[in-house]
Amino acid sequence: MQIVISPAKTLDFETPPTTQIFSEAQFLEQSQKLINNLSKKSVQDVAVLMKLSDKLAALNVARFGSWQTPFDLNNAKQAVLAFKGDVYTGLDAQSLSEDDLAFAQQHLRILSGLYGLLKPLDLMQPYRLEMGTKLKVRTKENLYQFWGTRLTDQINQNTALNAGQESCLINLASNEYFKAVQPKTLNARLITPIFKDQKNGQYKIISFFAKKARGLMVRYIIDKRITNSEQLKDFNYAGYYYSAEQSSQNDWVFLRAEQE
Repeated sequence: MQIVISPAKTLDFETPPTTQIFSEAQFLEQSQKLINNLSKKSVQDVAVLMKLSDKLAALNVARFGSWQTPFDLNNAKQAVLAFKGDVYTGLDAQSLSEDDLAFAQQHLRILSGLYGLLKPLDLMQPYRLEMGTKLKVRTKENLYQFWGTRLTDQINQNTALNAGQESCLINLASNEYFKAVQPKTLNARLITPIFKDQKNGQYKIISFFAKKARGLMVRYIIDKRITNSEQLKDFNYAGYYYSAEQSSQNDWVFLRAEQE
Protein backbone atom coordinates (compact mmCIF):
# COMPACT_ATOMS: atom_id res chain seq x y z
CA MET A 1 0.00 0.00 0.00
CA GLN A 2 1.25 3.43 -0.96
CA ILE A 3 0.07 6.87 0.17
CA VAL A 4 0.61 10.17 -1.64
CA ILE A 5 0.30 13.65 -0.15
CA SER A 6 1.01 17.18 -1.35
CA PRO A 7 3.95 19.31 -0.23
CA ALA A 8 3.47 22.64 1.56
CA LYS A 9 4.33 26.23 0.71
CA THR A 10 5.58 26.87 4.24
CA LEU A 11 9.00 25.44 5.05
CA ASP A 12 11.08 25.03 8.20
CA PHE A 13 14.82 24.81 7.67
CA GLU A 14 15.68 26.38 11.03
CA THR A 15 14.57 23.62 13.42
CA PRO A 16 17.19 20.84 13.64
CA PRO A 17 15.98 17.50 12.22
CA THR A 18 14.89 14.84 14.71
CA THR A 19 16.94 12.16 12.93
CA GLN A 20 20.28 11.98 11.16
CA ILE A 21 18.98 9.31 8.78
CA PHE A 22 18.30 10.52 5.25
CA SER A 23 17.93 9.34 1.66
CA GLU A 24 18.44 10.85 -1.79
CA ALA A 25 15.60 11.98 -4.03
CA GLN A 26 15.34 9.86 -7.14
CA PHE A 27 14.71 12.57 -9.73
CA LEU A 28 17.46 15.09 -8.94
CA GLU A 29 18.60 15.07 -12.58
CA GLN A 30 15.15 16.31 -13.60
CA SER A 31 15.14 18.77 -10.68
CA GLN A 32 18.42 20.20 -11.97
CA LYS A 33 16.84 20.82 -15.38
CA LEU A 34 14.02 22.75 -13.73
CA ILE A 35 16.48 24.74 -11.62
CA ASN A 36 18.53 25.58 -14.73
CA ASN A 37 15.37 26.94 -16.33
CA LEU A 38 14.22 28.88 -13.27
CA SER A 39 17.67 30.35 -12.56
CA LYS A 40 17.49 32.30 -15.82
CA LYS A 41 14.35 34.15 -14.73
CA SER A 42 14.26 37.59 -13.16
CA VAL A 43 12.40 38.49 -9.99
CA GLN A 44 9.64 39.99 -12.13
CA ASP A 45 9.47 36.85 -14.29
CA VAL A 46 9.04 34.67 -11.22
CA ALA A 47 6.49 37.05 -9.68
CA VAL A 48 4.34 36.79 -12.82
CA LEU A 49 4.87 33.05 -13.35
CA MET A 50 4.01 32.08 -9.79
CA LYS A 51 1.67 34.98 -8.95
CA LEU A 52 3.89 36.06 -6.05
CA SER A 53 4.69 39.39 -4.42
CA ASP A 54 8.05 40.90 -5.37
CA LYS A 55 9.37 39.98 -1.90
CA LEU A 56 8.45 36.31 -2.23
CA ALA A 57 9.63 36.22 -5.83
CA ALA A 58 13.03 37.60 -4.77
CA LEU A 59 13.28 34.98 -2.02
CA ASN A 60 12.66 32.18 -4.51
CA VAL A 61 15.02 33.59 -7.13
CA ALA A 62 17.68 33.48 -4.41
CA ARG A 63 16.72 29.89 -3.59
CA PHE A 64 17.01 28.85 -7.23
CA GLY A 65 20.39 30.52 -7.45
CA SER A 66 21.79 28.77 -4.37
CA TRP A 67 20.34 25.32 -5.14
CA GLN A 68 23.15 22.85 -5.66
CA THR A 69 23.98 19.18 -5.27
CA PRO A 70 25.16 17.08 -3.56
CA PHE A 71 22.74 17.43 -0.65
CA ASP A 72 23.77 16.75 2.93
CA LEU A 73 22.47 17.65 6.38
CA ASN A 74 24.40 20.92 6.26
CA ASN A 75 22.64 22.30 3.18
CA ALA A 76 19.37 20.33 3.07
CA LYS A 77 16.73 18.69 5.28
CA GLN A 78 14.52 15.60 5.16
CA ALA A 79 11.34 16.47 3.26
CA VAL A 80 8.80 15.30 5.83
CA LEU A 81 10.53 17.43 8.47
CA ALA A 82 11.01 20.47 6.22
CA PHE A 83 7.43 20.94 5.03
CA LYS A 84 4.98 22.81 7.25
CA GLY A 85 1.29 23.51 6.77
CA ASP A 86 -2.07 22.00 7.66
CA VAL A 87 -1.36 18.48 6.36
CA TYR A 88 1.96 18.38 8.19
CA THR A 89 0.38 19.73 11.38
CA GLY A 90 -1.88 16.67 11.33
CA LEU A 91 1.03 14.33 10.55
CA ASP A 92 3.30 15.82 13.25
CA ALA A 93 6.40 14.13 11.81
CA GLN A 94 8.67 15.63 14.50
CA SER A 95 7.19 13.21 17.02
CA LEU A 96 7.70 10.08 14.89
CA SER A 97 10.21 7.51 16.12
CA GLU A 98 12.88 6.13 13.82
CA ASP A 99 10.81 2.95 13.46
CA ASP A 100 7.82 5.10 12.48
CA LEU A 101 9.94 6.96 9.92
CA ALA A 102 11.18 3.66 8.50
CA PHE A 103 7.57 2.54 7.96
CA ALA A 104 6.72 5.91 6.40
CA GLN A 105 9.78 5.65 4.17
CA GLN A 106 8.37 2.46 2.70
CA HIS A 107 4.77 3.58 2.23
CA LEU A 108 4.53 7.39 2.01
CA ARG A 109 5.42 9.63 -0.95
CA ILE A 110 5.22 13.41 -1.32
CA LEU A 111 4.37 14.80 -4.75
CA SER A 112 6.48 17.84 -5.66
CA GLY A 113 6.69 20.27 -8.56
CA LEU A 114 10.48 20.45 -8.29
CA TYR A 115 11.41 17.00 -6.98
CA GLY A 116 8.67 14.92 -8.57
CA LEU A 117 8.21 12.26 -5.91
CA LEU A 118 9.88 12.43 -2.51
CA LYS A 119 10.30 9.75 0.13
CA PRO A 120 9.85 11.20 3.64
CA LEU A 121 13.58 11.12 4.43
CA ASP A 122 14.77 12.39 1.05
CA LEU A 123 16.88 15.50 1.50
CA MET A 124 15.63 18.66 -0.18
CA GLN A 125 16.67 22.28 -0.36
CA PRO A 126 14.14 25.09 0.07
CA TYR A 127 12.06 25.94 -2.98
CA ARG A 128 8.68 26.98 -4.20
CA LEU A 129 7.33 25.47 -7.40
CA GLU A 130 3.73 24.38 -7.33
CA MET A 131 2.70 21.55 -9.64
CA GLY A 132 0.15 23.75 -11.40
CA THR A 133 2.79 26.32 -12.43
CA LYS A 134 2.78 26.82 -16.21
CA LEU A 135 6.55 26.56 -16.53
CA LYS A 136 7.71 25.82 -20.07
CA VAL A 137 10.70 23.49 -20.27
CA ARG A 138 11.83 23.02 -23.87
CA THR A 139 8.94 21.26 -25.62
CA LYS A 140 6.94 20.78 -22.40
CA GLU A 141 4.25 23.39 -21.76
CA ASN A 142 3.90 22.78 -18.00
CA LEU A 143 5.05 20.59 -15.13
CA TYR A 144 2.43 17.91 -15.78
CA GLN A 145 3.91 17.40 -19.23
CA PHE A 146 7.45 17.66 -17.86
CA TRP A 147 6.95 14.88 -15.33
CA GLY A 148 4.88 12.84 -17.79
CA THR A 149 4.64 9.18 -16.78
CA ARG A 150 7.65 9.20 -14.43
CA LEU A 151 5.71 9.62 -11.19
CA THR A 152 3.07 7.02 -12.04
CA ASP A 153 5.75 4.57 -13.20
CA GLN A 154 7.60 5.03 -9.91
CA ILE A 155 4.45 4.53 -7.84
CA ASN A 156 3.81 1.31 -9.78
CA GLN A 157 7.37 0.20 -9.08
CA ASN A 158 6.98 0.97 -5.37
CA THR A 159 3.75 -1.02 -5.25
CA ALA A 160 5.42 -3.98 -6.96
CA LEU A 161 8.24 -3.92 -4.41
CA ASN A 162 5.73 -4.42 -1.59
CA ALA A 163 4.98 -7.95 -2.77
CA GLY A 164 2.46 -9.83 -0.69
CA GLN A 165 0.69 -6.64 0.36
CA GLU A 166 -2.44 -5.10 -1.12
CA SER A 167 -1.79 -3.17 -4.35
CA CYS A 168 -3.48 0.06 -3.37
CA LEU A 169 -2.80 3.79 -3.63
CA ILE A 170 -4.33 6.03 -0.97
CA ASN A 171 -4.71 9.49 -2.48
CA LEU A 172 -4.39 12.11 0.25
CA ALA A 173 -3.04 14.76 -2.13
CA SER A 174 -4.80 17.86 -3.45
CA ASN A 175 -6.35 17.83 -6.91
CA GLU A 176 -3.56 20.08 -8.23
CA TYR A 177 -0.88 17.59 -7.25
CA PHE A 178 -2.71 14.37 -7.96
CA LYS A 179 -3.20 15.48 -11.56
CA ALA A 180 0.51 14.61 -11.97
CA VAL A 181 -0.47 10.94 -11.44
CA GLN A 182 -2.17 9.00 -14.23
CA PRO A 183 -4.83 6.77 -12.64
CA LYS A 184 -5.56 4.82 -15.84
CA THR A 185 -2.05 3.36 -15.84
CA LEU A 186 -1.83 2.66 -12.09
CA ASN A 187 -1.24 -1.00 -11.27
CA ALA A 188 -3.15 -0.57 -8.03
CA ARG A 189 -6.58 0.17 -6.68
CA LEU A 190 -7.06 3.90 -6.12
CA ILE A 191 -8.84 5.04 -2.94
CA THR A 192 -9.47 8.72 -2.21
CA PRO A 193 -10.53 9.57 1.36
CA ILE A 194 -12.80 12.61 1.63
CA PHE A 195 -13.26 14.46 4.90
CA LYS A 196 -16.46 16.34 5.69
CA ASP A 197 -17.20 18.42 8.75
CA GLN A 198 -20.63 19.29 10.04
CA LYS A 199 -21.53 22.96 9.86
CA ASN A 200 -25.01 24.36 10.49
CA GLY A 201 -26.41 20.84 10.35
CA GLN A 202 -24.82 19.93 7.00
CA TYR A 203 -21.67 17.99 6.19
CA LYS A 204 -19.28 19.72 3.83
CA ILE A 205 -15.60 19.81 2.94
CA ILE A 206 -13.95 22.63 4.91
CA SER A 207 -10.50 23.12 3.43
CA PHE A 208 -8.57 23.81 6.65
CA PHE A 209 -10.05 20.80 8.46
CA ALA A 210 -9.78 18.52 5.41
CA LYS A 211 -6.08 19.27 4.93
CA LYS A 212 -5.31 18.57 8.57
CA ALA A 213 -7.40 15.38 8.40
CA ARG A 214 -5.25 14.12 5.51
CA GLY A 215 -2.21 14.45 7.72
CA LEU A 216 -4.03 12.80 10.61
CA MET A 217 -4.88 9.84 8.39
CA VAL A 218 -1.23 9.47 7.37
CA ARG A 219 -0.31 9.52 11.05
CA TYR A 220 -2.98 6.90 11.78
CA ILE A 221 -1.59 4.64 9.04
CA ILE A 222 1.91 4.98 10.48
CA ASP A 223 0.82 4.54 14.11
CA LYS A 224 -1.23 1.42 13.34
CA ARG A 225 1.20 0.05 10.70
CA ILE A 226 -1.70 -0.29 8.27
CA THR A 227 -1.00 -2.13 5.02
CA ASN A 228 -4.59 -3.09 4.14
CA SER A 229 -7.02 -0.42 2.98
CA GLU A 230 -10.02 -1.95 4.80
CA GLN A 231 -8.35 -1.06 8.09
CA LEU A 232 -8.63 2.62 7.12
CA LYS A 233 -12.37 2.44 7.76
CA ASP A 234 -11.54 2.34 11.47
CA PHE A 235 -9.87 5.78 11.28
CA ASN A 236 -11.09 7.78 14.28
CA TYR A 237 -8.51 10.49 14.98
CA ALA A 238 -9.93 13.91 15.96
CA GLY A 239 -13.47 12.52 15.95
CA TYR A 240 -13.75 11.42 12.31
CA TYR A 241 -15.60 8.24 11.41
CA TYR A 242 -16.22 6.31 8.19
CA SER A 243 -19.61 6.78 6.53
CA ALA A 244 -20.56 3.77 4.41
CA GLU A 245 -23.74 5.60 3.36
CA GLN A 246 -21.89 8.53 1.80
CA SER A 247 -18.97 6.52 0.41
CA SER A 248 -18.61 4.89 -2.99
CA GLN A 249 -16.32 2.06 -4.03
CA ASN A 250 -13.21 4.22 -4.32
CA ASP A 251 -14.20 7.53 -2.67
CA TRP A 252 -14.37 6.93 1.06
CA VAL A 253 -16.11 9.62 3.09
CA PHE A 254 -15.24 10.36 6.71
CA LEU A 255 -17.52 12.59 8.75
CA ARG A 256 -17.06 14.63 11.91
CA ALA A 257 -19.61 16.34 14.13
CA GLU A 258 -19.53 20.12 14.35
CA GLN A 259 -16.58 21.44 16.31
CA GLU A 260 -17.11 23.98 19.07
